[in-house]
Amino acid sequence: MTRTAPTGGKQMLTEQIYAHLRDAIMRGDYAPGDALKPQDLAKEQGVSLAVVREALVRVVGDGLADRLPNRGFAVPEFSDRRWQEIAEARRTIEPVLLRMSIERGDVEWEARVRAAHHRLARTPAFVPEEGEYYTEAWSEAHRVFHRTLLEGCGNPVLLETFDRMWTASELARRWSTHRNPGRDGADEHRRLEEAALARDADAAAEALTRHLTLTAAALTGGTCPETAKEA
Repeated sequence: MTRTAPTGGKQMLTEQIYAHLRDAIMRGDYAPGDALKPQDLAKEQGVSLAVVREALVRVVGDGLADRLPNRGFAVPEFSDRRWQEIAEARRTIEPVLLRMSIERGDVEWEARVRAAHHRLARTPAFVPEEGEYYTEAWSEAHRVFHRTLLEGCGNPVLLETFDRMWTASELARRWSTHRNPGRDGADEHRRLEEAALARDADAAAEALTRHLTLTAAALTGGTCPETAKEA
């Protein structure tokens, strides 16, 4: 039975279906390239086709699905080029924001960075009941830590750009855990916190660039240049 929404309730249903789709894609319920068929989703969720289409458009906007000409919607294909482009965008913008944060951030920003890192370090990345993917709690702590590092820049427009890039890259980052399970992300985060709080902009920007490069390299089976030097 299709759920009908009273006046003003359509947006609430759209939000619910959007959240459902976003979570399902992130959990890996859909494989790369899987079709997201509006008719099937509408029947499965008991909502109108219009609600599903609006939700799908939002998921596309997040970078978690593609809208294909004459073929509807689908989860992104596993494309090295796609994730390399996202990584390139992040490596171009985020180190600049981090430098601005280190220059402009006050003591309250420092306290938030320390608290965000403490939460991330103390949150389990994996628990048996949530399977092989990162836990929701760790994923959120990870997002908050990275965003807090950049919030000292004080520019909401630039932070909105970060938010969009983060969502688009989140699926790629989750997939990367299967390609490089031995990666020491905790040490990478610790180095980022230490450099930021030491107000060492060069070291912080370098650590962040390397952190992002390792994620991209894990997805393509490549090697981070600095990692090759250390090997």
